[in-house]
Amino acid sequence: MEGTIRLARPDDAESIAAIYAPFVQGTHVSFEALAPTEHEFRDRIRATLDFAPWLVHESEGRVDGYAYATPFKDRPAYRWTVETSVYVRDDRRRRGVARTLLTVLLDALALQGFQSAVAVIALPNAASVALFESIGFRRVALFPAVGFKLGAWWDVGMWQRRLGAGLAPPLDSTWTPAEIGLTETWRSNGL
Repeated sequence: MEGTIRLARPDDAESIAAIYAPFVQGTHVSFEALAPTEHEFRDRIRATLDFAPWLVHESEGRVDGYAYATPFKDRPAYRWTVETSVYVRDDRRRRGVARTLLTVLLDALALQGFQSAVAVIALPNAASVALFESIGFRRVALFPAVGFKLGAWWDVGMWQRRLGAGLAPPLDSTWTPAEIGLTETWRSNGL
């Protein structure tokens, strides 16, 4: 797989919105009811980059997919855990884009001092389950029929992967992407 992984920029919002909209509009994969606008994605990218990486995979001048992390919960005891998400353009799936994005994202999150990553998956979704399990996530919870979309109830599963070296007390805080030097571009074919 050829391509570049880099930090998202606000001007990627149009491409990101185009990738995400089909997941919102025609599937149960996202529980959002309306696809976010380009402007909303600009705001989300800016807010996320103050906390954790938002990465894009780019090839031939187009954004193929993206991955990012958000706080898992807002209470202080959860501050070392993140929730991860990844989405790939329909014509670029099954080419290693999602796996590469998630691998780089998890490495960066570990450098920031995060100890655990969580994936929340609306089920059924065999492709996402296989992807996350192939990179070390394991299912830790199943919530039957907790989301209603497209005229049906959907189950949600949670998968978790440890990022830290153990269960020793964590650092007092985590570092921002800028503080660990996440300003470069990575070649995905060398990871």
